[in-house]
Amino acid sequence: MVVCNQCGLPQDLCVCETIAREQQKIIVKIEKRKFGKKYTIIEGITKEANLDEVFRMLKSKFACGGTAKNGAIELQGDHKFRAKKTLVELGFPEEMIVLDDAMGSM
Repeated sequence: MVVCNQCGLPQDLCVCETIAREQQKIIVKIEKRKFGKKYTIIEGITKEANLDEVFRMLKSKFACGGTAKNGAIELQGDHKFRAKKTLVELGFPEEMIVLDDAMGSM
């Protein structure tokens, strides 16, 4: 039987990931980069909430390219509102997801 290192519960009963998802403030914003291309940037998801799994699900659902680096998810295209809805479906609380209206460029 595999036991969680943080809570000591068996792996199938572990609630660490759920608790981590509920305590995060997530910022979803759009960046305009070279040649006017838009990127959706999602910041604030920690490794405890399984960043790579969330990234793969978002990328697959939106059928777009992207990367997960430096604790942020970058998706090609403008997916700001769809990303919020999908994050809520994945178990993140809606009141902790902030849509940033400022569009910056690198």
